[in-house]
Amino acid sequence: MPKNKKKKKWSQDVTENSDAMDLKEGVFRSKSPKKIADSLKRSAEESPRRKSGPFQSAMSMLTFYINRAGEQLSKSRRATLEKAKDQLRKDFGREPKH
Repeated sequence: MPKNKKKKKWSQDVTENSDAMDLKEGVFRSKSPKKIADSLKRSAEESPRRKSGPFQSAMSMLTFYINRAGEQLSKSRRATLEKAKDQLRKDFGREPKH
């Protein structure tokens, strides 16, 4: 492989080529937990590519993103994404974890 060619990360490959559900571009850039949760819920309910129920698919995509970002997430960004998890639970009629 030429040195100037960028090597893809496994997580990027999974995001681009897996059978995971399709997400709206930039969904995780929002500062609003409600907007993130609403977008994930909509994608999970509409995607023909998901392999499990809508709640599990939406929560899995959010968790995958959080884990993929790892230490690079600021505390405030992680807090926003954790609030999006709670919002997803609420939107699907589930109890919050906290």
